[in-house]
Parts: sequence; structure tokens; C-alpha cells
Amino acid sequence: MAAAEKGENDAAAAPVVTVTATSTVAPADDAKCVLATFDLPYITFYYNQKLLLYRLPNAASDFPDAVSRMSAALSDALACFRPLAGRIRQDDEHDGALYVDGQQGAEVAEAAADQFSVDDLAGEECSDDADKVMQLLVPYTGVMNLEGLHRPLLALQLTRLKDGLAVGCAFNHAVLDGTSTWHFMSSWAELCRGAGAPSLLPVHNRAIARSVRVRLPLPPSAQDHEKADPNGPKKPLVARVFSFPASAVARAKAAANAALPPDAKPFSSFQSLGAHIWRAVSRARGLGPSDITVFAVFADCRARLDPPVPAAYFGNLIQAVFTGVPAGMLLGGPPELAAGLLQKAIDEHDAAAVTRRLEEYEASPKLFHYSDAGPNCVAVGSSPRFRVYDVDFGFGRPERVRSGGNNKFDGMVYLYPGRAGDGGIDVELSLQAEPMQRLEKDDDFLLLLRTAA
Repeated sequence: MAAAEKGENDAAAAPVVTVTATSTVAPADDAKCVLATFDLPYITFYYNQKLLLYRLPNAASDFPDAVSRMSAALSDALACFRPLAGRIRQDDEHDGALYVDGQQGAEVAEAAADQFSVDDLAGEECSDDADKVMQLLVPYTGVMNLEGLHRPLLALQLTRLKDGLAVGCAFNHAVLDGTSTWHFMSSWAELCRGAGAPSLLPVHNRAIARSVRVRLPLPPSAQDHEKADPNGPKKPLVARVFSFPASAVARAKAAANAALPPDAKPFSSFQSLGAHIWRAVSRARGLGPSDITVFAVFADCRARLDPPVPAAYFGNLIQAVFTGVPAGMLLGGPPELAAGLLQKAIDEHDAAAVTRRLEEYEASPKLFHYSDAGPNCVAVGSSPRFRVYDVDFGFGRPERVRSGGNNKFDGMVYLYPGRAGDGGIDVELSLQAEPMQRLEKDDDFLLLLRTAA
């Protein structure tokens, strides 16, 4: 659904974001790459959406030039990151493997939302109305990666604001993960600033990660797959952003490590903050002592493989790492218990574990649903290590980086570095309405924020 159409359907709640032009940007060279086993599980997820907000004080006059420069640089970027300009195909004549072929290009829409300033959307206290507007600035909401057989694998919406520019991006998740997403974004920005080539070229040989070709039975359409979801319709979710400054992250880490013996491996900032979030969400859900709650993290496997794969590998090289425990044990134990469970699960996901997971999927490939994560899951995507605030197209660092509405199920968490770059972490969390209301009143959860100063 186009942004303008979404605005028209909810015209009473928010002014319309008007799409003024749509074009296709493509490089000249053709390309083809077979999707690896790491890519296939995401074919029935949804396009990953990212939104970056920039200040452009003279937006009315500077916007056309910004769009022109960004589009020209995009063509050069796609020549390096070729799969993003293709379409997904299935090799029906041979083994049914999925691959990316062609250079049909990326979709670029221009839009205007002149009634909104950057501060309206990028402030620390983002209202529900502002959040709804931000969703109109990102393309391909509700579009499944499966539709990459017919749609561009990259869609962009460049929206003029009163005093800025919103860059809304939708990436087909069957083609790349978060590491590759931000590799592309930083390279595109480099080219826009006048670089002759990206400082780090992508590695496109997916066979170095996995060379097995898998026949994946595809549903007739995204709608058919959604109808087959065994758990049926989902309750409406509420999304909130909790900004933990560096002092709060340090406090969580200190609390988790306080009782460890001197020779124990310390918990990381991620494990400590993850444990804090997991425990708080479990309290907010009102879980019983015997209810199993699961924490899942999408772990980067580039360095886990044997031999390791280059950091510049372009594609998906992540796997979900799960750990579960009865809620009574999680909440009755100290913070280091939860952090220890996360540390153990992450450390044990070595090259052998990665290979076992690949072999299991190849022996019995399946199409996943959101609900496969279970009703009491907390799942973490993205990473505070991604340098999202370094994506500078020539008019400064972004004021705010956020996710769109896709791939946000109950308990989904996206982590971003704080804009200050000092170790703070922004936590984007989606929950059902009642648990979210309880979380926002949870003194133990909010204590870190209140005492961070």
C-alpha cells in the first residue's frame, strides 16, 4: 500500500503524506546469485524497514538537489550491491532453488509531508500520532519477502519535511541481514558524499557460507501463507522506544556482574540489558511460575563459521539462538541468572551448532510464521553495534533512526545505538496493549532510566 493511500484511509487521525513521484533506479550490469540456506527462512518474513531522519534547514529549495544526488549515488551503489537491483526467481526447470536475477532496479518514491518538522518526529518523547506519521514515511508496509518474485528487492521513499528529509527504506530480508543492510547504507552515503567507490566492497559469493541448493515449496501467495498461520489473527500491538543512556547500560552491566566470582567470564552490555528487558517483559505479561518464556537473539554467524566468512559477506548470515526457562525461575532468581542463560546460549552457538541447524533445515525446509516464536517470546533483532548514525549523505548525521512496522510481533525488540555514540542503547519494543501499560509503570524496569542521570 502506498503511503498516500495509507494516509487517506486514516485522514482524520493524521494529515496525508503525499507521494509526488516514483521512479526506478538501476545499474547497467546484470547479475545472478543463488540464495543460500541462511537466506531461505526469511522468505515468509516481511521487508525490513528502516527510517532515517535528517535536518535540511532549506528543505523547500534543497530537497530536489538532495534527491538527485542520492538517486545518482544509488545507481552507483547498486552496481556494487547488485542483488538489491534484481528479483527473486525459482529454478523450476532443475532443482527448485531460489536465486536473484536481473537488474530491474530499485523503486524510489518522492513524497512531501511539509506540515511536520524533524523535531516533531525525532524527539525523545515520540507521541502515538508522530509514530503513525513515521510509518507513512516508510514503503512496503505489510509486504512479504515472498513478493520479491514480483517487486523490487529495495524500495525507498524520500520525503520532504518542513525542515528536513526522511529516508524510508524497505529491504527484502530474504536477500540480506542487518549487517549487510548497514553496509549498503553506509556505502551509498559514501558515494553520495563523492567517494569514487565504497571503502569496503561487498563479497557476493554465497557459496562460501553454504553451497547446498534447497528446493523450497512456496505458497501461491503471501495471503495464502498468512491464512495458514496455525495461531490465527494477532491482537493489536503497541510499540514504544525506551532510551537507555550509557550510564543506565553501565548500571545494568554492573548489577549483572556484581555477584560473579573473579575468574568468571563477565557479562556483556547486551547480555546484561537483554536480561533486564526479558525479566521486565515477563513481569508485564503476568506469567505464571511454570509458564515457559523464551529469549531469542539473531546471532551473526560470520565469525562463527569454520573457516570464518569475511565481514563484508553480503546476504543473510544470521541464525536465531533460543533459550527458555520457567518464568518463576527467571523472576525469582537474581539478574545474573538471566544474563548467564543468555551468555551460555550465545557461547554454545559455535560452528558445529550453526552447521547442525543448516542441515536440519535442508533436510526438512519449512515456511515460518511469526507465531512460531511462541506466545511468551522476547526476540532481539538489529544491534547497537551497527553504526547507524554514521550514515551521512552529505547533510550531516541522522537525527533519529527507527524501524518501520514490519516484522514487529509480540515481544519483538530492535536495538539501536544512542545517537550520542557514548554507549547508550535505544530499545524499540512491541507488546500487546495491557502488558505495555504495565511495563511503563514497572518501577524495577524504569529504575535504570530514572537513576541514569
